[in-house]
This record gives sequence, C-alpha cells and structure tokens, in this order.
Amino acid sequence: SCLPEFHLPKGCNVSGDGRTAFDIANSLLPITNVTATGISLPARETAIRRTSRLTNLTLSNRTQLHPPLHLRYNPAMPHDTSSRSTDTSDTFGFESVRPEERQARVNGVFASVAERYDLMNDLMSGGLHRLWKQDFVAWLAPPRGSQEWRLLDVAGGTGDIALRVAASAGPNARIDLCDISPEMLAVGQRRVDAAHLSDRITLTEGNAEALPFPDRTFDAYTIAFGIRNVTHLEKALQEAHRVLKIGGRFMCLEFSEVTMPVLDKLYDFHSFNVIPTLGQITAGDRASYQYLVESIRRFPKQEAFASLIRDAGFQRVTYRNLTGGVAAIHSGWKL
Repeated sequence: SCLPEFHLPKGCNVSGDGRTAFDIANSLLPITNVTATGISLPARETAIRRTSRLTNLTLSNRTQLHPPLHLRYNPAMPHDTSSRSTDTSDTFGFESVRPEERQARVNGVFASVAERYDLMNDLMSGGLHRLWKQDFVAWLAPPRGSQEWRLLDVAGGTGDIALRVAASAGPNARIDLCDISPEMLAVGQRRVDAAHLSDRITLTEGNAEALPFPDRTFDAYTIAFGIRNVTHLEKALQEAHRVLKIGGRFMCLEFSEVTMPVLDKLYDFHSFNVIPTLGQITAGDRASYQYLVESIRRFPKQEAFASLIRDAGFQRVTYRNLTGGVAAIHSGWKL
C-alpha cells in the first residue's frame, strides 16, 4: 500500500474498506482513474462526496467487501498551476461546475465556516494572515487627520480589515463592509458592535459583481481573501472601478503563486495534506477547507491578475509578494 508522501509511484494500490481507502486516496496528489469494486451504498456515497479531485471514478457491487483501489499517477492534474486560467467562473476548486451554480456552492462554504473564519485563516496561512493584513492596511495608508474619507471593504465578512482600518484612520473615516454571506455578516456585526464602532462601520449584504452603491462613491476599495471566490472576476473588478471616485484606490490581498523554490513544495504539502485534515479535526469540515485550498490553485497568478485589473480600467497597477508569493497585495488607481 501507499501512504501520503510527496511522490506517488505509478501503479500504486491502496487497499481497505470504501471509506478508509478513499480517505487515503483523497490525500494523495495527483490521482486519476480510480476503480473500486465491492463498495457498499453508504461507503459509495461517502466516497463520492470525498473525492471531488479524482476523475474517471468507477464504483460497482454494493456489497461490503475490502477491494483494492487502482490508482494511476498523472502529473497533469489541475493542481499543476503552470496553466492557470484567468476565467474561474466554471470551477469550484478543482471541480467543474456551471457558472450559475458556483456562487451558491461558495456561499455554502462560507455559511459553514463563518463562526470559525479566523481559525480557518490561521490554518490556511499558519497565522501569517495577521501580519499580511497589517501590511495591507499600512500600504492602504488611510488618512489619520480629520478629513472625510470613505472605504468600501468587499467580502469583508467578519470585519477584520474594516476594524483594522478604523483603528488606523482618522475620526471622519467611514467604512462600508459588503459581503454576500449573511452568516459572515452576522459575525462581523457582532465584532463591530463589541468594538463600539457601529457609527463608523456599516454592514451591507451584497454581491461583488453587482454592488448596491452609486457610481463614484468611495475613496478606496479593499477586498481581502475574497476575490478568488467571485464567479466572474472581470465583473467584480469593473464594479470596483465604477464605485470608486476619480483618484480612488483599489487594493486586493489574496493567496497567490509561491515563487520561491522549496517553499512551493512545502506549501503544496501543507495545503493538500495538512490543511484539510486540520479542518476535519478542528472544525469537522474537511470539504470546505479542501475547496479553499483548491480555489487558491485556480486563482490567476500575480501578473495575470494584474492584467485583469488593468483591463478593468485601473492605472498604476502594481503588486507586492508576501512570504515568497504565498500571498500578494495588488494595488491600482482610478485616474
């Protein structure tokens, strides 16, 4: 049998009952062409739910046996990020879906993780997201004086960015937090109320692709760890451009393409072998964490995403890699 390691030998066999075998199979990357026989109905349903990254899955014979799983190594699985597309509208992680179904699937993920969102980010980044957000707000540089200034924080969910900006900005800074998930907004509202900032931070339910705000309303637009969950990136970027004033700034913090040798392999191992397992242990939710890991690999690389920002009409577009490209901050201006 084979155990989860960096390298999967060709022709590897994993034996065991349906659930155990598929648990092992789902931790090995990359895998294709899985054939299992003798899987009982409950185990079969479990296997289907837990193997969204396996292709050409064949199951037969609903009697409880202990069959072998025949796995064939394929280096061209979707986690290979060398050919990332800028169009992610028909993907849910590594799974292909219809664009009209994608948003509902994403909403389900965040409804599931809303109460544990900070824990999720800790698992996804090893706690580094806190430092990245500090860098993000520092580069945004909200005004500290008495001038009026208005920020739109999209996919702001639990209010982490909004609260940090409020703490850094002057007394006349106003922040509109917009998120499509009512569950995430409920957590955000509790945190805003606890910080006694409800007079400065307003929460609104809305879709990044059709923002419920007038043209040229905001001085700045931020989105942190949210844009990869948008179905149509181009629409979201166009909406960001629309609601910004002339001279307004767009900023995005997102997981990205690791650019450092060795770190990329370690990060892949952490992402695909550690994070989903920790999600199962700490939150009882492997599937949501699996999607989040896979969605990072589907998201465009730094320069490709910068090109999308330019195409939306922004100028002076730049980006900074954080922790060797594990995350990146993109910046652009409406001029």
